[in-house]
Amino acid sequence: MDLLFTKPDELVKLLCERLRKERLARQMTQADVAGRAGIGVNTLSNLEAGRNTTFESVIRVAMVLGRRQELEQLFMPQLDSLDDILRYEDSATRRRTKRKASDV
Repeated sequence: MDLLFTKPDELVKLLCERLRKERLARQMTQADVAGRAGIGVNTLSNLEAGRNTTFESVIRVAMVLGRRQELEQLFMPQLDSLDDILRYEDSATRRRTKRKASDV
């Protein structure tokens, strides 16, 4: 599926549907997954329904469902050239600049 033109709410719906199908394919109940993830059943139900939940809950459930490798790939830098690598390394060492008294 090409996600280039997918709206955020459509992507949430798709991922929630995939999450539910993954859980069912593993023949696990919501209580099983929630217990192993250390979250409440209501939290998992909200997650599968696309209702507001924490990013930590998403990570916990993904780990229980054996999706740790996909999590490791999330937000990995795309370093296609030496310039990309240098820019990435430089951004890791950047510090917040202090305000001058005249800026306040």
